[in-house]
Amino acid sequence: MNQCRYSDEDLLSLSGIQHFYFCRRQWALIHLEQQWKDNLRTTQGHFLHERVDDPHFNETRGITLISRAFPVISYNLGFYGIADLVEFLRTEDGISLPGHSGLWRINPVEYKRGSPKVDERDEVQVCAQAICLEEMFDTKIDSGDLYYYETRRRMTVDITNSLRDLVFSLSKEMHDIYSSAITPPAVKDKNCKSCSLYDLCV
Repeated sequence: MNQCRYSDEDLLSLSGIQHFYFCRRQWALIHLEQQWKDNLRTTQGHFLHERVDDPHFNETRGITLISRAFPVISYNLGFYGIADLVEFLRTEDGISLPGHSGLWRINPVEYKRGSPKVDERDEVQVCAQAICLEEMFDTKIDSGDLYYYETRRRMTVDITNSLRDLVFSLSKEMHDIYSSAITPPAVKDKNCKSCSLYDLCV
């Protein structure tokens, strides 16, 4: 796994990794050219995330501390962002938390509007969050969760070495394209019609 320490000036939005996995050009249109257009899917997504992303809302459920809209950062990935929800679960082997007794294990949870995808576009996002949290808390995170509103269920994501390698590879490619300031050419795909930037792209 190749790691590179980025500076504050180099940091990119972590949420962009899902766009980048889905389509390099879509990501560049948003993050290089500052273009964005909502459609039904993105509007629904914003509404659903507003229910989760309350930075002042924290709660305790039994042996679990829940923190919403949790800021995350990684100088190895060169990412910053907001995790929808981070759970701290009391365990016998974990990390210490200021103001709380005992030891704790960290579990990131990312909320998604639809249902599980056939590819890894959602998995890379929760993995990137886990890598950020590992760096911030000097710990190891073996899994995270994706919660899908359409199915009303969580799906556990194993943070494997291969998934980590994919995230670092995507991160490097994102930084390379961002530094070049060149938007990749359009590549026609079956997913194009569902993209909110379809009209802008073509």
